[in-house]
Amino acid sequence: MRILHTSDWHLGKNLEGHSRMDEQEAFLNDFVDIVSKNNIDMTIIAGDIYDGANPPARAEKMFYDTLKKLSSDGDRITVVIAGNHDNPDRLVAAGPLAMEHGIIMVGTPKSIVPVGKYGKHRVINSGEGFIELQINGERAVIITVPYPSEKRLNEVLYGEMDEDSARIKSYSERIKKLFDNLSKNYRDDTINILVSHLFTMGNEDTGIDKNSQLGGSFIVDSSCFPKKAQYIALGHIHKPQIVPGTDKRARYSGSPLEYNKKEINFKKKCFIVDLKVGEKCKVQEVEFKTYKPIEVWRCKSIQAAIEKCIENKDKDCWVYLEIETDTYIGEEDIKKMKAAKKDILEIMPKIKDKNNEDIDINNFSNKSFDEIFKEFYLKERGMNPERELVDLLLSVVNGDDGENETN
Repeated sequence: MRILHTSDWHLGKNLEGHSRMDEQEAFLNDFVDIVSKNNIDMTIIAGDIYDGANPPARAEKMFYDTLKKLSSDGDRITVVIAGNHDNPDRLVAAGPLAMEHGIIMVGTPKSIVPVGKYGKHRVINSGEGFIELQINGERAVIITVPYPSEKRLNEVLYGEMDEDSARIKSYSERIKKLFDNLSKNYRDDTINILVSHLFTMGNEDTGIDKNSQLGGSFIVDSSCFPKKAQYIALGHIHKPQIVPGTDKRARYSGSPLEYNKKEINFKKKCFIVDLKVGEKCKVQEVEFKTYKPIEVWRCKSIQAAIEKCIENKDKDCWVYLEIETDTYIGEEDIKKMKAAKKDILEIMPKIKDKNNEDIDINNFSNKSFDEIFKEFYLKERGMNPERELVDLLLSVVNGDDGENETN
């Protein structure tokens, strides 16, 4: 059986308010060709199909058009699970219609896929978190665990949590318990696959939505994956990579496009995996095109930045401009840059202090005004400001008339 593993399409995503859907549409057209030319039996999309719970109509249309093309009139199976950015109910709403095209959609860890005909193939057995497929004369058991939030995970393990609550404490331990339970459906005469959307310890977190980790409580250890799984198709991290300690069985396919500055230094790709009963998987990588790259232009002066914008006015790319300067950049200069080069996402001055050190103005956004003032005063004067001076400055900034001051 030959499968193709992809994830994290984030259809409908913006970059600093700029739509990426033209690029995404170009990717989807090429992706269909990749699947077709490589004789794929089953395509797995491991979550984060959309960038939000309420995707634009165009993003939904692109997705469903792509699914229809991938199915090739039911010749090919497509398995889709929800990620943390997806609305599970909305994602699987078209499930009954998708069956005839060989498309299987799974919304939550408790979802049960209906048994029956899917295109020219069949789901011959299923339950919470697993399906058994018959594809082109082969049988495959797939553990399907869409993004397992703590709430959803507790719902799945509710009965066992009462019995083992003293032992099963961490999120990672509960995930392992879930996988252990589901792996009982694996057999020696089936191709055994796992697909999920989560963050595994030891991986580079490039591109991940850090809010979903909650300080590390949502991180799982790679030892949680069942030994009988021949291939583990993961989503959630945007850099393609192998999960350490899994004998190269567990992989993140990553996102298909560069979605932020952290993602510009590595290739985007998907994995084609050949699987036989009882044998190790064989994996080949397929690199995607870069449809419109994100670039960071670092310029030594305002004038150099203007000249670079003029010289590259016809280059099709997204641009972050970093400009070394000893003053702030005036509105007229900003207009000149943006008039010369479209798709400038951000113009960031790199201001030098009197010691020729960078002042990182990004650090200001997460600090209060009095913290910023105290740091500035200490840096310039070599001592902390008196409390009375800070209070006086704050009263001026806040417009206080002094009546509420306390001694």
